[in-house]
Amino acid sequence: MQATITAKGQVTVPKPIRDRLKLKPGDRVDFVLDSGDEVRVVPVTASVRQLKGMVPKPRKPVTLEQMDDAIAKAYARRR
Repeated sequence: MQATITAKGQVTVPKPIRDRLKLKPGDRVDFVLDSGDEVRVVPVTASVRQLKGMVPKPRKPVTLEQMDDAIAKAYARRR
């Protein structure tokens, strides 16, 4: 598929690609440079503001020692 770049540097994303990526007017995309001269268009899925409140706050605070212990255990499981 091809598209033309306007004088302002804008490109219209072809409809089959918009449909496949489920893009709607106002949605945002990232342009990712791959090796060589290829560019991937990746939909931006959610902002940090949209994610706020999705992860519950811990019921009780944890100490630095407890955090270090949890990190060490997780690291040991990966080895």
